[in-house]
Amino acid sequence: MRVSLMQEGATGQVAQASAAHRDGIRLRFSGLWGGLADPLAALDRAQLDRVLWAPLGLGIGVGVYFLLPFEPGVPVLAAAGVVIVVAVGVWLRGPGFLHLPATLLLMAALGLLSASWRAHSVAAPVLGFNYYGPVEGRITGIDRSARDVIRLTLDQVRLARVAPEALPAKVRIALHGDSTGLAPEPGLRVATMAHLSPPAEPIAPGAWDFRRNAWFSGLGALGYTRSPVVVIAPPADDWALAAHRLRMRLSAAMQDRIGGQAGAVAAALMTGDRSGISEATNATLRASNLYHIVSISGLHMGMLAGFVFGALRWGLALVGPFALIWPTKKIAAAVALIASTLYLWVSGGDIATQRAFLMTAAMLAAILLDRRALSLHTVALAAIFLLFLWPEALTGPGFQMSFAATVALILMAAPWAAHHHRLPWLARPVLLLVLTSLIAGLATAPIAAAHFGRMSHYGMLANLLAVPVMGIVVMPAGVLAAVLAPLGLAGPALWLMGLGTDWVLAVADFVAGLAGAQTFVPAPPGWVLPVLALAVGAAVLSRGAFRAAMVALGLLACAGWALAPRPALLIAPGGALVGLMMPEGRALSKAAPSFTAEGWLEADGEAVTPKEAMARAGFSGKKGVRQADWQGRRLVHLSGKAALENLEKTCRDGALVVLDTAAPKGFKGDCRLYDARKLARSGALSFDAAGQMRSAREEAGHRLWTDPPRRKTPPEDRTAPDPDPPGGTQ
Repeated sequence: MRVSLMQEGATGQVAQASAAHRDGIRLRFSGLWGGLADPLAALDRAQLDRVLWAPLGLGIGVGVYFLLPFEPGVPVLAAAGVVIVVAVGVWLRGPGFLHLPATLLLMAALGLLSASWRAHSVAAPVLGFNYYGPVEGRITGIDRSARDVIRLTLDQVRLARVAPEALPAKVRIALHGDSTGLAPEPGLRVATMAHLSPPAEPIAPGAWDFRRNAWFSGLGALGYTRSPVVVIAPPADDWALAAHRLRMRLSAAMQDRIGGQAGAVAAALMTGDRSGISEATNATLRASNLYHIVSISGLHMGMLAGFVFGALRWGLALVGPFALIWPTKKIAAAVALIASTLYLWVSGGDIATQRAFLMTAAMLAAILLDRRALSLHTVALAAIFLLFLWPEALTGPGFQMSFAATVALILMAAPWAAHHHRLPWLARPVLLLVLTSLIAGLATAPIAAAHFGRMSHYGMLANLLAVPVMGIVVMPAGVLAAVLAPLGLAGPALWLMGLGTDWVLAVADFVAGLAGAQTFVPAPPGWVLPVLALAVGAAVLSRGAFRAAMVALGLLACAGWALAPRPALLIAPGGALVGLMMPEGRALSKAAPSFTAEGWLEADGEAVTPKEAMARAGFSGKKGVRQADWQGRRLVHLSGKAALENLEKTCRDGALVVLDTAAPKGFKGDCRLYDARKLARSGALSFDAAGQMRSAREEAGHRLWTDPPRRKTPPEDRTAPDPDPPGGTQ
């Protein structure tokens, strides 16, 4: 009897457990279609998330502005204004289920208008011709190019025989000559003989358009000099450049005291000046996924504010009975906020630093106001602020990666807070570091791959070894050095900081040297990253069926990236280079211009040099007359001084001929000819496997940065460009 009752009880418990398990599964899967029964009510229930949806709507509007193939005129902007009025009316008077769509439309229209206003507000003349001659200006920026060459950004520019109203607001010059006697300092007025040209067009249809970045930066010309740079006037009293001068002096002092690349990295961490970091060090940091440590962002701002807050609060706790009376937590937060503000001012305040400061300031302000320090609402407000002021930041990897990592880490915070107490207390900091590195790496990996064409496989290992040293040694030593510097006692702190940065560089060298440290991936089609970002953002904020749909949309974007074919044939702007896709990879007609060649190979996801790509099977023939077979016809690339001499004998039998100079007027031949004159109208060209052509000019459309007002030089000023310009001046 007892056995029978026990069996019946066990059977009942199993049945109850099975029913509970089925109910749990049903509840989990019902979330995938939750809201379908009453979608309007589901929208009404989503009203608590309006603040979080606002930056997504704003980003959509900004993105639409940059994706348009034309510059929006009065009708489009007026329509956006009407949308704003209607959306506000619906939001104030309409039913609840329309509030969220109205919020999205309102923010999207505001995003479109703010981006348009910003683009017009920064309008400045763009050089419309190749220039060689004297260049005079005031140094406002100092950095290093991809060719390990110092570059100077100049404003208050003067060019020979160019009218004042046609002068670019800024020019950037790479120093390829002997400028060893020059100590660049913001505010110095300098002069040199330089080659200048307008900002470069895309190297392929749909490729990164440097002209847009130059437009929003005020750069109207770029170039290089092989002549000495001469100082003609000292810096004037200009508060606008005071922080920059202080930054460069602090950077120089740190590099002198610490020395080597460790000093250059330490200076970048504390001042934002990366001009001392060599390209070899940059490449090692990228391969090990540690490049983020030389860009002042949330990591550095958080470490600095956290150290100041913790050290001051601990110090105030030692003052005896006053620690029981004074609001030590709020005092520490206020001082940390002041320190973060000074750090922002000294470091120059790029987009990542501004975002980090806004987040840090919001958290410290929350402590002062007895509120929750970190939340998605804080991130949303920071994004809204930045997008309204600098909408062009949306297109940059810094903005995208910074917010992706921050949101991912905030989403991780709640599960960690709920379960970390179950772990041994000694294991908690180690596991937290592993999780934060893994989560941030996963969140930013697609963005880094899309922009830079590579993925680091041992980034988590590198960050586990380097980031704790950054937080425990490097940043605290930097803060102590800043405090002790006025007393002349910064030496020991800088020595300690140098040891920490030496360790970080050693970790980067070790990880970058591991087999398979990074993988090169092809560039995605232009629609993939915006769709992926929209899908992930909406999936984080939504629920039920809509979240499932957004996940599916994100997977579709990933599939579109993986399955997208690379162009079968590429023709560079001006006909300078031709690239033909072969079974083993892209074959190049020659190795120069290297900037274009490297860009094509990177977009193909190839880790080869232009010389290696030129040596591939595909093109043959002597220099200047390179030939290949494509789609049953002869493909010929004519370049160099003898290009015109070889035109007539190669332009026959229906060949496809690319000529890097203008063909003689009236020339006719039995070939499909793309000469420099024709390519100047179309820009770079690409052809798919079926022979369908795409033009860079058509892809870019007619925008402020693609068709800026230009002043053409008079015939007597027209100067031919250097026949072999150095690469990397962009």
